[in-house]
Amino acid sequence: MAIEDKWKDGVSRRAVLKAAGTAAVVGAASGFPAPFVHAAEPVTLRIAGTGVNQFKQLADKAKEDLGFTIQYTSLTSDDVVKRAVTQPTSFDLLDAEYWMMKKIVPSGVMRGMDTAKIKEYDNIVPIFTKGELPNGQTMPREGIAPIKVSYLEAEKSKAFATDPTQWMTLIPTVYNADTLGIRPDEIAKAKGADYKVSSWSDLLDSGFKGKSSILNIPSIGIMDAAMVCEASGLVKYGDKGNMTRDEIDATMKVLTEAKKDGQFRAFWKEFNESVNLMASGEVIIQSMWSPAVTKVRQMGVPCVY
Repeated sequence: MAIEDKWKDGVSRRAVLKAAGTAAVVGAASGFPAPFVHAAEPVTLRIAGTGVNQFKQLADKAKEDLGFTIQYTSLTSDDVVKRAVTQPTSFDLLDAEYWMMKKIVPSGVMRGMDTAKIKEYDNIVPIFTKGELPNGQTMPREGIAPIKVSYLEAEKSKAFATDPTQWMTLIPTVYNADTLGIRPDEIAKAKGADYKVSSWSDLLDSGFKGKSSILNIPSIGIMDAAMVCEASGLVKYGDKGNMTRDEIDATMKVLTEAKKDGQFRAFWKEFNESVNLMASGEVIIQSMWSPAVTKVRQMGVPCVY
């Protein structure tokens, strides 16, 4: 989805970015085409989002190849939504996630992207454009499946289209799946050198009491919690993406009891917080995203997922 704002000289920021050879999109991350044009005038591309994709190396390379500056604003997932809804002209590119669309689109602050102008549109994985795998197999639509929020009924519509249209909400460029991040050195100390973390149930293992963590982003964390409960044999779900009231209550009961028992060191809400918890050793097993694992490794601390 796109935002149009004007500079003092009347030239749209979008026009300048286009001239600089940059695609400004709303998606799981930013995507830059191969460098071929250098910005003739100083240009700053403002990217707001979580810290997951905000790497200095990317900004440095964009500056070197394209001549413009990338300015990152790191936010929690909840604050990404708040920024989009309340300050839609404060950024040029929004690093958003599909689940956020359910909250952002109805506000009417953004407009869809014309698929005819997306050069690589036909090469986007069909999970996002058709709701199916490349072999044509239909994907389940549990929870907020991407295809359910990928298209708008019209360019400035506040409603999602049930079938693909000309107007797209997101361009996916980074794929993440929640998993468990661990400190193998500390796991060995706690459980022995031969112990292997192999299940979400390990998050509740008493051997990691006071050293585990789960993310505190409701729309994502509840899914991680459900996988923990299911793997531990404590709760059985019909559809984790659309829980019943009883399933929600049962899940929260497990988490509440574990928290009272001191199982969790913390509940992280922001990307860099998860990095710091793991790097410091305060936590040795937690819900984690692969870029966070990479950042911990860059700090010289052993971390795997």
